[in-house]
Amino acid sequence: MAVLKNEVKRFIVQALACFDPISEVAESVQKEFGLKITKQQIESHDPTKVSGKNLAQKWVDLFNTTRERFQNEISDIPIANKAYRLRALDRMATKAESMRNFNLTAQLIEQAAKECGDSYTNKQKHEHSGAGGGPIETLTLSKDEYKQARQEMLEDDDC
Repeated sequence: MAVLKNEVKRFIVQALACFDPISEVAESVQKEFGLKITKQQIESHDPTKVSGKNLAQKWVDLFNTTRERFQNEISDIPIANKAYRLRALDRMATKAESMRNFNLTAQLIEQAAKECGDSYTNKQKHEHSGAGGGPIETLTLSKDEYKQARQEMLEDDDC
């Protein structure tokens, strides 16, 4: 097993903290540093794995800090921003329409409408609730009461 420089270790630890698959990390290390390393060597830099139990404390701290930041700061990821997604959908719809691909254009417009309507969020609108967010109270009528109310409504319409 080759001894890795600190910058390569940092790269691996941060990638693993961001939930990158080991195979993807191996490819990235190959591209970025020109090093071919084994998946086992990469896994040894993950303190959540058995093979990473002896990882130096500074790398464990970096892993935990990176993981916490990754999970809490989605604002750094452009596609997590609604305005970014809408702009991208607008560009795609414009391109699709210029190519006369109206089916795709319609799908992109529908996607944008869903995006604006918060279809893909955890937000739920409580438009159909009663007082204080509780259930809507319903009135139960007997058959005779229903007939009488219906007759009254029909008589009012005759005016």
